[in-house]
Amino acid sequence: MADYPEALDYMLAAWNEPDSTKVRDHLENALSNNVRFVDPSIDVSGIDGFEKNVHEVKSKLPGAVYSRTSGVDSQHGFHRYHWAIHQEGKLLMAGFDVTEIDEHGKVSCVIGFFGDIPDR
Repeated sequence: MADYPEALDYMLAAWNEPDSTKVRDHLENALSNNVRFVDPSIDVSGIDGFEKNVHEVKSKLPGAVYSRTSGVDSQHGFHRYHWAIHQEGKLLMAGFDVTEIDEHGKVSCVIGFFGDIPDR
């Protein structure tokens, strides 16, 4: 995909980084300084807030593996994809994100949803 943003890989790497001191390096490669991260459990802005959330979630789910479970659909700087969290081989949660990439190739907004889209 020609417009696939490498920042998405850095962002995912932060969630899977076993060394907590290296999470920030991944996030600085992935995120704009004023990134906004929103999902059903949080609404936070800035790399510091994003990093704090990563550490908090990882502390609650030790050893969890975060993965992208679909391709990435892209248009006009927006990208959507499905993801999942597994722990000890069991699915804990699945959902999808819509991300916005800024003019520098960094993630400026992540809007996450948990589970499937409800039936009508």
